[in-house]
Amino acid sequence: MSQLHTKRSDLIGRDSPNQFQVVAIGASAGGIQSLDQVLSVLGSDFPCGVLVVLHLHPQHKTLIDRLLANVTDLRVKMAMQGEPIHEGVVYLAPPDRHLLVREGCVELTDTKVVEWVRPSVDVLFESVAGWFGSGSIGVVLSGSLRDGATGIRRIKEAGGVTMAEDPAHARFAGMPSAAVSTGCVDFVLPLPQLGPMLLQLTRNQQTISNG
Repeated sequence: MSQLHTKRSDLIGRDSPNQFQVVAIGASAGGIQSLDQVLSVLGSDFPCGVLVVLHLHPQHKTLIDRLLANVTDLRVKMAMQGEPIHEGVVYLAPPDRHLLVREGCVELTDTKVVEWVRPSVDVLFESVAGWFGSGSIGVVLSGSLRDGATGIRRIKEAGGVTMAEDPAHARFAGMPSAAVSTGCVDFVLPLPQLGPMLLQLTRNQQTISNG
């Protein structure tokens, strides 16, 4: 597991020289296995912060941060209120808290549930779209229900890039199917191709047409 960088150049901000600054990922049922595969491809030099909402039982202690840390060179941690977002770090929404971005830092709230869940993928995606705009990448992985569909549209409208796990191959197709049905997903890919596509986009800082 990589160490958390503290130098100013690793902080994420709107003045970053990179086109993409943040990757926001949403998952639910079957999502841990999907996250394993995506994060395992990303190295410690990944030039974005990674914000993750995974639907977790609010009353159960979770070890998801430790489990994911075993499969990636990125630093994986539970997000903490007010902390700045760094490149090469994965921030997980704690159980029963919405994860948002405010002025480039983490914000955690216990406001009302959205689409029957807290944390909500939609809340994260809408927040990321509002702050980072075209510097954001949104990814919807395996999960039930429709969480993430509204937020993926917001990221697309803000000029960001959107991706979804191919529903035909997902363990649970509800969330990726809902995202794809919006017509706002740039890349619908089998799970093994999602991580490599993130590397391609962020290394080449490739521009995607949103026309």
